[in-house]
Amino acid sequence: MIDSVTVRAPARLHLGFLDMNGELGRRFGSIGLAIDAYETCVTMRRAAHMSVRGPEAARAERILAKKLNAATDNPSGYEVCVEQAIPAHGGLGSGTQLALALAAAMHRLEGRAGDLSQYALLAGRGARSGAGTGLFATGGLVVDGGRGAATRVPPIVARAVFPEAWRIILVTDRSEVGISGPAEIEAFAALPQFSAGHAGEICRRLLMQVLPGLAEADIRSFGAGISAIQVIVGDHFAAVQGGSRFRSRAVEALLGDLAAAGATGIGQSSWGPTGFAFVPDAGVAEGLVAHVSRKAAELQLDIRLCKGLNRGAMIDENTPASA
Repeated sequence: MIDSVTVRAPARLHLGFLDMNGELGRRFGSIGLAIDAYETCVTMRRAAHMSVRGPEAARAERILAKKLNAATDNPSGYEVCVEQAIPAHGGLGSGTQLALALAAAMHRLEGRAGDLSQYALLAGRGARSGAGTGLFATGGLVVDGGRGAATRVPPIVARAVFPEAWRIILVTDRSEVGISGPAEIEAFAALPQFSAGHAGEICRRLLMQVLPGLAEADIRSFGAGISAIQVIVGDHFAAVQGGSRFRSRAVEALLGDLAAAGATGIGQSSWGPTGFAFVPDAGVAEGLVAHVSRKAAELQLDIRLCKGLNRGAMIDENTPASA
């Protein structure tokens, strides 16, 4: 009998939507990348009463109460320990990964086979982007196909391995938070119509620059595609971001310096405030961080180096020591 289940889910970058126009019968679609900078780690076991502790405990308790409890046959509750949590509202997928980790732990603890779509449906995730659920399963870089009339969870239509040598520079403004919840719904409702031409250009860049760049480890092709996609998406979202492609003007300024110094694939993950830039190896990354470190300190920005992660969540079933 399983005593407890531990789930470790990686953070992700949301690199852009594909088609917010919807004329072809599907909307959104997205590009996501698993990264090793942060992770959410949850351990769950059966208990007489529901209890949740650790960072993001209140958020986890809300997810359990609203989404997951009704899906279990357990009449009592669970003891949940959130051992680590991806920073909330930073554009790194914290809510999706926490919800999926809780759903996966509950399924395993109750001895259900479960699959990714069941976890996502239980957790109420994937309303627009399916990248988070796909990355929970496989890691790497994934592309989801958006939502059609009968879509339950946006399907993953492509996955690519992220080159081991490449590095990602994350830039975060801790004084800002990304949009979420009801405010996000209102923001999407306030956006202007997305043009079919822009959607077509994004998909062209994805198919002819981003994915081939990954396949051939050509960071210039990959980065040019990501940068172009981010310009299109960022200009669209500027209407609800104070007229800017970025949530934080300070992040925008520092990423501009990184681009001028040779970084590529510049953009913002989801609603920010985390921005990113890609570089070919650790040595170049360290040099660029040193180059902008003084300005980052002046702007009170956090900089972190990370890698792409070519695996999804890790799920461990723990049995009693006497078993």
